Amino acid sequence: MKILRNLNKIACIRPLCLILAGFLGVASMSLPVGAEPAHAMAMYGEPALPQRFSALPYVNPDAPKGGMIRLAEPGGFDSLKPWVLKGNAAWGVGSHVVETLMYRTLDEPFTLYGLLAESMETSPDRRWVEFTLRPEARFSDGTPVTIEDVMWSYEVLGTQGHPRYHGAWAKVTKMEQTGERSIRFTFAEDDRELAMLMGLRPILKKAQWEGQDFSASGLEAPIGSGPYVVDQVDPGRMITFRRNPDYWGKDLPVNRGRNNLDVIRYDYFGDANAMFEAFKAGQVTVWRELSAHKWDGEYDFPLMTRGDAVKAEIPNGRPSGIMGLVMNTRNPLFADWRVRQAMIEAFNFRFINATLNGGKDRRITSYFANSDLAMQPGPAAGKVADLLEPFAADLPPGTLEGYTLPEGSDRVLDRTRLRRAIALLSEAGWTVQEGVLKNAEGRPFAFEILLNQSGTSMRTASETQQIADIYVQALRNLGMQVRITLLDAAQFVQRTNEFQFDMTWYERALSLSPGNEQLLYWGSDAADQPGSRNWMGMKSPAAEAVIAAMVNARSEADFTAAVRALDRILTAGRYVIPAGFSPVSRLAHAADLRYPAETTPLYGDWPGFMPELWWQEAEE
Repeated sequence: MKILRNLNKIACIRPLCLILAGFLGVASMSLPVGAEPAHAMAMYGEPALPQRFSALPYVNPDAPKGGMIRLAEPGGFDSLKPWVLKGNAAWGVGSHVVETLMYRTLDEPFTLYGLLAESMETSPDRRWVEFTLRPEARFSDGTPVTIEDVMWSYEVLGTQGHPRYHGAWAKVTKMEQTGERSIRFTFAEDDRELAMLMGLRPILKKAQWEGQDFSASGLEAPIGSGPYVVDQVDPGRMITFRRNPDYWGKDLPVNRGRNNLDVIRYDYFGDANAMFEAFKAGQVTVWRELSAHKWDGEYDFPLMTRGDAVKAEIPNGRPSGIMGLVMNTRNPLFADWRVRQAMIEAFNFRFINATLNGGKDRRITSYFANSDLAMQPGPAAGKVADLLEPFAADLPPGTLEGYTLPEGSDRVLDRTRLRRAIALLSEAGWTVQEGVLKNAEGRPFAFEILLNQSGTSMRTASETQQIADIYVQALRNLGMQVRITLLDAAQFVQRTNEFQFDMTWYERALSLSPGNEQLLYWGSDAADQPGSRNWMGMKSPAAEAVIAAMVNARSEADFTAAVRALDRILTAGRYVIPAGFSPVSRLAHAADLRYPAETTPLYGDWPGFMPELWWQEAEE
């Protein structure tokens, strides 16, 4: 399958003339987008759905309403404000209660359709965008959603909200009301993605939060315009959302067949084992299985054998993203690429995968693996090489020449790789002295691996600890002094937000439409911004240059070349020790819960898929 079908995301981050002048020679070409109101906007080409579409192609438009779904989450929560840095927010508030001006479809790389806004329009160069609110839009308390609410939301999120909102807001030079229900944003620079991003900010009720310290966490239930309201809250343990029968937008085409369940409940557990036991007991009605080995051999318990629950595999066409152990280059210990390569050499993926997963997971070979956006084998060529060559002197070996991860061995210790690691460490000034790896000053090579005792969205706590335990044994054979520290979810979030770690488990899902958010992941400014996703602390002019080229591209070919160049920089940068991934999601669920299996969207099991598209069949 061609992953980039209908690829539709372009933008601009920073003018980097060195790259853009030659790479974006088509920048002056006229675009088909005019300053006329439209029901949707795509970053490349035209939206797939016409103005008067009846329903999204991946939903069951006739899904019955009613029923309940019970989901499990690890750890706990102490806040109902997912829009700020402080606190550990409950899952679901941002997706079930609050809405955005536009809806992002799951079946196109980046296309928006009207939600709170009935239309959007932009100039051909996308230096401004204007949205017109639907007159019927209402908050759950019955009050109308106004332009005043929209303007207040954008300003407070851009100044007091989570850092992820600040970058786009800083590029807005003017926000103005242009009509009774219309708002226009004018941008300070060429950044074609901004017109899209402005449609994806949560719209909050000004009257609820005005006069408070919005940046503070809190347990006050937000008043939103979404299909659900917060129903019951037991801080740290449970939260339920109740479908609003008076939801203003239930008849919109983008909502037909969505938001079918009357109640969505999230229960919080100390670890994945407790979560799985709750599913086996019928206390949780959906379980996302992360282990292929467990999926194949450990589902013969009564709930399954009776037919009360069934197994489903949901395919997807999105990139693998990156998952594994990230090294914090803010620590001088990991500043040298040779040391980072040595750490990668010591990670015996083949043995770890066979031991923990029956060898069933695929190795993550690059950040955009499993898609057409992935870097290609061998030396960089064509437009990819053109993007990278101005930075050749500062790029780690393998970026231009080609880079592949070591294969590993079936044995617990891959001695060939360990010898390679020792050689690299020696080149970097580290030698074994009386059984301890030390530098010329006699400092031991000692560090901490930080783990979340509640696990992550893609790995259970026991799996990450088992991986770390096997890995640490190999590192000790190199003379390293390594300790593993387990923290509860709140402490883990705090320390990683503040970059207070040497090495930790890292996961970053990536879409088919990478854009401005890449600077939050890999940008130099983000390296010093608490709460960013740049956990590795990388500062790479080359990465920022290719991101600028990527988001300013005018053709699919130019966009793909820029992403492939970025993939090379990230992978050959050796910041993360990659683990494995699965191209399918494994969901075990109650037999009366259904989803549109015949029309799985391009992104598969992705935010917005479950529970939004699911329904419960009534008992016969």
